[in-house]
Amino acid sequence: MWIKGRQRQQVQPLESSIWFHFASLGEFEQGRPVLERMRQLYPGKPFVITFFSPSGYEVRRNTPLADAVYYLPLDTRRKARKFVEAIKPDMAIFTKYEYWYHYFDQLHQQHVPLYIISGIFRPGQVFFKWYGGLHRKMLKLVTWFFVQDADSKHLLQGLGKSNITISGDTRFDRVWANAQAPKPLPEIASFKGDSKLFIAGSTWPADEKLLAALIAKHPDWKFIIAPHEIGVDKIGHVLSLLPGEATTCYSQISNLTSQISNLIIDNIGMLSSLYQYADIAYIGGGFGAGIHNTLEAAAFGMPVIIGPKYDKFKEAKDMIAMEAAFSINSEEELLSTAGSLMDDEIFRYRTSKMGQRYVEQHIGATDAIVKYIREKH
Repeated sequence: MWIKGRQRQQVQPLESSIWFHFASLGEFEQGRPVLERMRQLYPGKPFVITFFSPSGYEVRRNTPLADAVYYLPLDTRRKARKFVEAIKPDMAIFTKYEYWYHYFDQLHQQHVPLYIISGIFRPGQVFFKWYGGLHRKMLKLVTWFFVQDADSKHLLQGLGKSNITISGDTRFDRVWANAQAPKPLPEIASFKGDSKLFIAGSTWPADEKLLAALIAKHPDWKFIIAPHEIGVDKIGHVLSLLPGEATTCYSQISNLTSQISNLIIDNIGMLSSLYQYADIAYIGGGFGAGIHNTLEAAAFGMPVIIGPKYDKFKEAKDMIAMEAAFSINSEEELLSTAGSLMDDEIFRYRTSKMGQRYVEQHIGATDAIVKYIREKH
């Protein structure tokens, strides 16, 4: 998909455009508030979106927020020049981590402003290593950095950069807006009924094994598991862990009976709306490369449980410090932590409201970014 998608696409020439690039679906959702606002401010301008990965392109290739959606062609001098000359961007906006030398160089040569939004920098990144000369050269090609925190700004200042604004993370704006007007899911409301609902989002096999033990201990609760990957074998694995008579997939929800207490989401795109029905959320990935998005759940007002690998996520560390989120390392810790939240309604309510307040206190990055760009254009 990654190679074939690039080989078969045909880039349509434009007279001008505004170009947004995202690594994947997560970065698209992160940068979406800025994209939506810019479309409002420039209604007659074509918008081009590119993705690096199939997970973003396949889900959002028909988004109404863009006039054209492409895979980012490979980062070679020839391909970068050809693409930039074809879409003729008035500006380019890249989200968080994406740094591509030849694209940055072409934008610079063609005097196209390049903005990095929701940027985050850490001492361990290659920019700050002795061997990171090429990456530091890329930073020189950026017109303006909008970073998430003061630490990122200080690291860039250490490299002599001054074109920096601490704007915060646009993910807060996105999840807050979503929580204020979520898409109703009547089938999920019917499934929940009068029961308490535990939702596990973006789970991996290591998460699902622990969740199966939790489900066995709490037959009075209902559970929804939304796996990170939804291939037939992945869904089959989750189904094999749970009691068959009490479990079904969302694709079979029309056959829902009173016996069903566990629902497996076998599609992509529902998770951000699912959380409106949850009383407790578990966010997967913490036993692998790192946790997925905790803010979507927190914005709806519920305690959040995660695995041990969250050190690269400032919001997770913040919410754990204030007891809006809880990290677990084992099945025993999940049973204990989740059990306390499930059995103590006062404790559960207190922690949920703290997380919701935390999200609300951190909105506003989109306003800062768009205000600056608008003044420059």
